[in-house]
Amino acid sequence: MASDKFVLLGTEIKKGKSAVLELEVAKLHTRNSLKVPVIVERGNEDGPVLLLLGGVHGDESNGVAIVRDIIRKKYHKPKKGTVICIPILNVFGYLNLTRAFPDGRDLNRMFPGSKRGSLASQFAYTFTKEIAPYVDYVLDFHTGGADRSNYPNIRCNFDKEEEFELASAFGAPYMMHSKYIHKSIRETVHKMGKTIILFEGGKSLHLDDDVINIGVNGALNVMKYLKMQEGEVEIKQEPVYIRKSKWLRAPYSGIFESMVENGARVVKKQLIGRISDPFGEFEKKIYAPSDCSIFGLNTAPNVNKGDAIFHVSVK
Repeated sequence: MASDKFVLLGTEIKKGKSAVLELEVAKLHTRNSLKVPVIVERGNEDGPVLLLLGGVHGDESNGVAIVRDIIRKKYHKPKKGTVICIPILNVFGYLNLTRAFPDGRDLNRMFPGSKRGSLASQFAYTFTKEIAPYVDYVLDFHTGGADRSNYPNIRCNFDKEEEFELASAFGAPYMMHSKYIHKSIRETVHKMGKTIILFEGGKSLHLDDDVINIGVNGALNVMKYLKMQEGEVEIKQEPVYIRKSKWLRAPYSGIFESMVENGARVVKKQLIGRISDPFGEFEKKIYAPSDCSIFGLNTAPNVNKGDAIFHVSVK
């Protein structure tokens, strides 16, 4: 989106300049307005517009911390193009340490939104109209929900070359093929002709330094790949590519113990977990169904029959 003039939320940001803008979420019954800070940095030269987005779900703290650290390290100041940082999109959820909006809806299932819909839908509409049209690329940072921890992975549509190349440049340990979820930010942005990839790492309401560092370095790699920052893309290891995956579910209720680390590569019939009762009379072992990678793990001490416990790759 190379142009001499760049205007966002009614404010022009000139080359080499920055701005802290505000995206209004809602007018509260206390007459106060709740607003989302939008931090914009424009380089001295023309180039693409990159959006770094955290906190779509209010309890996904790692994503917020990743965008924070990008700002703190000043990686968001590009040599070329423009970087837009929104560390916390779902301010309501973040303040309340919850995933959803106050109306109980998942913001990431409300896009492109409606001007007269629910509160979450109206805010999704505002984002779709006021932010999304002005960007070229989006990095959307997430974590696992509830007691599920995701090993750091980047998700994209493998069949879309530009997404695949951008995700490859990110440099996460795992790359996962992911279809567009109906009414998600990712589906909406894709339909607008933009390129968006999604990072998953860690679990909700938990800060993980390793996950945060991978997210920060991945974002910097993307900026180098897009020539927004100087330097070469640095890939520490060849990623594991996952075209298909599934969750293994608990065959019994009881105390759950994983016998392998999240991110492990296991072989068929390898012991990976066990479920037992609190009274020492019952214990069932869980074995890997095939040679596979484990990149999602249930961290709850107790599980019910049918709960998802291991996210594994499928050949």
